Amino acid sequence: MNPLKKLAGQTAIYGLSTIVGRLLNYLLVPLWTYRFSNPADFGVTTEFYAYTTFLNVIMTYGMETALFNFSAKSDRNPAVYRTAVFSLMLTSVLFIAGMMASAQPIADLLRYPNHANYVIWMSWIIGLDALAAVPFARLREQQRAKRFALLKTLNILINILGNLFFIGLCKWAYDSNTTGWLAWSAQYYDPGIGIGYVFIANLIASGLTILLLLPEFLEGMGWPDFPLWRRMLVYALPLLVAGLAGMVNETMSRILLKYLLPMESAMEALGVYGACYKMSILMTLFIQAFRYAAEPFFFAYYKQSDARELYALVMRWFVIACSLIFLGVMQNIVWVKYFVGANYRSGLGVVPILLMANLCLGVFFNLSIWYKLTEQTRFGTYLTVWGSVVTLSLDFYSIPRWGFMGSAWATLVCYGSMAVLSYLLGQKYYKIPYDLQRMIAYPLLAVAIFLWGVKIEGLTVAMELAAKNGLVLGFLGLVYLLEKKRGRVR
Repeated sequence: MNPLKKLAGQTAIYGLSTIVGRLLNYLLVPLWTYRFSNPADFGVTTEFYAYTTFLNVIMTYGMETALFNFSAKSDRNPAVYRTAVFSLMLTSVLFIAGMMASAQPIADLLRYPNHANYVIWMSWIIGLDALAAVPFARLREQQRAKRFALLKTLNILINILGNLFFIGLCKWAYDSNTTGWLAWSAQYYDPGIGIGYVFIANLIASGLTILLLLPEFLEGMGWPDFPLWRRMLVYALPLLVAGLAGMVNETMSRILLKYLLPMESAMEALGVYGACYKMSILMTLFIQAFRYAAEPFFFAYYKQSDARELYALVMRWFVIACSLIFLGVMQNIVWVKYFVGANYRSGLGVVPILLMANLCLGVFFNLSIWYKLTEQTRFGTYLTVWGSVVTLSLDFYSIPRWGFMGSAWATLVCYGSMAVLSYLLGQKYYKIPYDLQRMIAYPLLAVAIFLWGVKIEGLTVAMELAAKNGLVLGFLGLVYLLEKKRGRVR
């Protein structure tokens, strides 16, 4: 099979679970933002899940990529998988035990003295998800995308059902004091927990996922290879530092809003920004699905004589796809805005900025293949630490002045600068013939068309949507003509 078509096929399968499943999951945002009309309530979940992204990186500490690397270079020696499973089992158990023992002091530190239960629930979610990371990576390595997709989709569906039950049904029954046949459900809602039911539903889904992964865990049971474990840690720990720095880039802006804005308005701003951040959903989901397929794909083809040309081809079509997603979302923002409740729409201005920031992040991921293949993972650390410095510097300057708009611009500048530096370094250490002109031109063209579309006024909603989506089709037609002219439509 054509390798590019194979990658597209794997991305489509991963996307079936990631895009369809996570799209359903993201559709919980209207449930949360309409059911909890005060943005400060949603700010609680925004903050806790921002912390969770940091801890997820710490708890997996690059072991997924280490599995891909050492397994590919040892003809899939089963000791590699066995050692990775042992490693994450050990650290996950220690983490959960430690967090449970210190839940109240942590809750006090985070200004939630009455909700140590939030800390306990989130520690279990993080520990269980970390434990599942290597079995899921094993499925990706074996290109068992269908089982991967099935389990991921089930996880999301269970989470959705939990939210619909606790927040959709039980909260409704409690708030409305219903006396109908659904009155029984009110007893399962405690207003003292409130938005915390989001965490309970997530915990139920994570626990059931571990049970469904038992066959993969049994495959990895056995005594680890300790010398191999040391080598895997040496390879993976720079990726941990890079991952942590990456999480600073991705989430620190949300965390700092709480502490850099006045206390009386901080949680509301955090809730608004967190809700609108999720409106970049399609870009985020596409990049996530692509990453699931691309990382094992890149390692599988690194020995091929035309590998570098293949990587360049993947990059070009990735940029085209992301540019199209940017345009599709922004040209339809007139109805996409109803994704969040009315009290959250004051943050819509961050959406185009965050969409373009995520495009830059996806480009950076593509570019990162050079230091992973050459086992110079320290450069990943250098680049993401650079991004962290940019993020923190801009956040501390811009958030007190411009609020969450400053956060959005800091994110874009961070990812854009990381992509530029990674490109320059990659051309020195592992030169790949990227079509730089097209990589820059397509996103800029998408932004220009978006700005042109903003000027379309005075029409009915239907006519405005038709005109703006006509511009999207025009972008697609132009891409087709340009690529066909150079013989690049494959």
